[in-house]
Amino acid sequence: MPTAACFNGDELLYVMVMDRIQNGERVPGAVGTLMTNMAVELALKAKDVEFVRAKVGDRYVLEELEKRGWLLGGEGSGHLLCLDKHTTGDGLISALQVLKACARSGKSVAQLLEGVTLFPQTLINVRLAAGQDWKKNTKLSAECDTLQKELDGSGRVLIRASGTEPVLRVMVEASDAQVAQSAAERLAEAVRGG
Repeated sequence: MPTAACFNGDELLYVMVMDRIQNGERVPGAVGTLMTNMAVELALKAKDVEFVRAKVGDRYVLEELEKRGWLLGGEGSGHLLCLDKHTTGDGLISALQVLKACARSGKSVAQLLEGVTLFPQTLINVRLAAGQDWKKNTKLSAECDTLQKELDGSGRVLIRASGTEPVLRVMVEASDAQVAQSAAERLAEAVRGG
């Protein structure tokens, strides 16, 4: 029996945006989060759809959508918003939007995503010592600057503190998985050494 394909919320947001565009609707922009895969951002921008990142959490996506008067946004976790259909990230509404895209196009989700290949992401959680102020870590700051220059548009760095535990989340996304892994390890080491 064949295995079912799995798609994340970033990919499904792209499918929903593209379905509307291909059916004559104007989509001025879409909102993702700090964690939204860069490949989706680049694919949307290539279709002249502005992309904005909100803080992680669908409530922040909603705030950004309302502020801009846009309709579509979401998170990689699958919390997707279609404000002309519902005011929250309703799974049934999202599923119906994706199914509608498949039905209108006659294509599978995988076929609708042929223009998007997600960038590999490496996430390392680094435990912070009591009182450790990672924002004042000059080694980490310098390493971030160096890596952003090395990635030169083919990836990105995201460092954020956990809201629930004394952990710093170090994420690197790059078109090459080994580059993402190596870069994330360099940043994690800078956190530990700072």
